[in-house]
Amino acid sequence: MKLDALIERLTEDLSPVRPRRVWIDALIIALIAAGELALLFAVGIAHLDMHRVMSQPTVGWRIVSLGLISLVSGWLAIRSFDPTFSARGSMRWLALIVVLCVAYGVLTSGLPVAVASIVQRLAWHSGVQCASKIVLLSIPPLLALAVLGHRGAPTDLRRTPLLIGLAAAAWGAFVFVFACPFNDPLYILTWYGLACGIVTLVARLVLPRFARW
Repeated sequence: MKLDALIERLTEDLSPVRPRRVWIDALIIALIAAGELALLFAVGIAHLDMHRVMSQPTVGWRIVSLGLISLVSGWLAIRSFDPTFSARGSMRWLALIVVLCVAYGVLTSGLPVAVASIVQRLAWHSGVQCASKIVLLSIPPLLALAVLGHRGAPTDLRRTPLLIGLAAAAWGAFVFVFACPFNDPLYILTWYGLACGIVTLVARLVLPRFARW
């Protein structure tokens, strides 16, 4: 009877986990992401001359890289809400994707010849504004993924928050591509990277505190 009493005491605060459908969660995130992108165009923040913007050399790199990272990390995050799924092996492939995308940007950024050139290319005042906007655009998918994760039962409290943060950050940066006035790879790597790093770090530090398990 003592064992039964112990089990009852340990489980009295637990609540049942609702059956989950991965595709439903993915659809919810997709609708939120699409709504955010549509709103950007609806309020006139995005560039109206998209034909000219799409001809810029770094736009394709940003769209493909950020879109791919947000899709892969978002899918892995949703899958990790299932306690039986482990993202350990998949994280290696995701890390490889990120490294390849960043490496391409580094190769195309060129080598600045002087410190003054670096400062001029970074345009820190505008860069801080761009990074701030990316962080703001990352908040809706971050909150949505966090809520879905809380409804699930993630057991990997290190990788799941990282995946959520990376997916939200990459999507926020992806959306901002359509409103960003800069095209310098060095500028993009610095400020986009800073914004994505902040969002991912915050998710990694904060979300485990609200995990169900």
